[in-house]
Amino acid sequence: MAALRRLKQCHSTGIALSHLHTSSRASAKQHYKMLVLGGGSGGIAMSARMKRMMGAENVAVVEPSEMHYYQPIWTLVGAGAKNVASSGRHTANVIPSGVKLVKSKVQEINPDSNTVRTDDGTEISYEYLIVALGLQLHYEKVKGLPEGFEYPNIGSNYSVQTVEKTWKALQNFKEGNAVFTFPNTPVKCAGAPQKIMYLSDAYLRKTGKRAKANIIYNTSLPVLFGIKKYADSLWEVVKQRDLKVNLRHNLIEVRADKQEAVFENLDKPGEIEVLEYEMLHVTPPMGPNLVIKGSPLADEAGWLDVNKDNLQHKKYPNVFGIGDCTNLPTAKTAAAVAAQTAVLNRTISKILKNEKPDKKYDGYTSCPLVTSYNTVILAEFDYNGQPLETFPINQAKERRIMYHMKADLMPHLYWHGLLTGLWGGPGPYRKLFHLGMK
Repeated sequence: MAALRRLKQCHSTGIALSHLHTSSRASAKQHYKMLVLGGGSGGIAMSARMKRMMGAENVAVVEPSEMHYYQPIWTLVGAGAKNVASSGRHTANVIPSGVKLVKSKVQEINPDSNTVRTDDGTEISYEYLIVALGLQLHYEKVKGLPEGFEYPNIGSNYSVQTVEKTWKALQNFKEGNAVFTFPNTPVKCAGAPQKIMYLSDAYLRKTGKRAKANIIYNTSLPVLFGIKKYADSLWEVVKQRDLKVNLRHNLIEVRADKQEAVFENLDKPGEIEVLEYEMLHVTPPMGPNLVIKGSPLADEAGWLDVNKDNLQHKKYPNVFGIGDCTNLPTAKTAAAVAAQTAVLNRTISKILKNEKPDKKYDGYTSCPLVTSYNTVILAEFDYNGQPLETFPINQAKERRIMYHMKADLMPHLYWHGLLTGLWGGPGPYRKLFHLGMK
């Protein structure tokens, strides 16, 4: 199971996943006016915007991955509603034409000398740097993983190597416990761990197996969802569908050979619970990108230390950050990246003119909470945890139209809007729909 063993080295760059690493030795030294680190959603979107701002020949993207994935759709892949092939495109095909793709992994960032070193020994110097390296998945921090994925009845929607195993586990379910986890770390798309629970419930009802299933959501968080308006609606869904939610329960071990999951009670240190499972969906612990963590660009926790208003680095004025790798105090989602691209584009355009950045990022992020195969609660909120809804309706209600937006519209918006640098989030439309009130 070579693909599963690769999870041990798996690094995520925003939305891209380095599952096939190829790199060709570049020239000994290169220089670019704008160097972008990471070919995920933030990196590709910003490279498209920078091409328009300063010309393709002045922009380069460092990214080792053969494939670029639209990860938000993996929730539906894990539930059998989409296929994994539809989520990926070759990285070379999503890089803006004329922009240089450096197919290597970033090894070291030296902001004091304005240089980056890649794993093949190439040194690249830059005038300006955008860091979009995403975060790191840490399956290995759960005892028994990632090797446990070689057994049946266990999957994870957070990796291209394991998302289809979620669907297989769901199809093979007969009776017993279906267990879903949320780790005791920051995560990207914090709604995804429970979305697959709602979809699994819907699938088991559709196939007549729900009566023989105990559906359990063990989350390390003290709440079901961070924003009360949407959490209240989700608790209603939980009650209506007879789902069991255990707060402050963190997965620490998987005994895949025995089909057992071991949890610690974060409120009662030393208290351990062992659950037998017929199906287990694991959300891995996550952490900062290790290259950033080992560089002068990191804050104390290892995240890229940027100004929360304009996305400029707090210490190095020619360095900027976007997406999951940053310490921006908002939920890490592709929707957040979209809104950040518009702000960062404005920030850089001002700095190139020696002017002060004037556009502020409000922390906008969004999580389409899929609650069945045809309903979604569309959560949208800001830095303060206040709802920041696009549509002039109550988005805390389950709606069919929002499901179609998630499943059918958003992938098109991603590939043809965000990655091409044309979509900067729904801000202008929100003002229109709310008659300028929001």
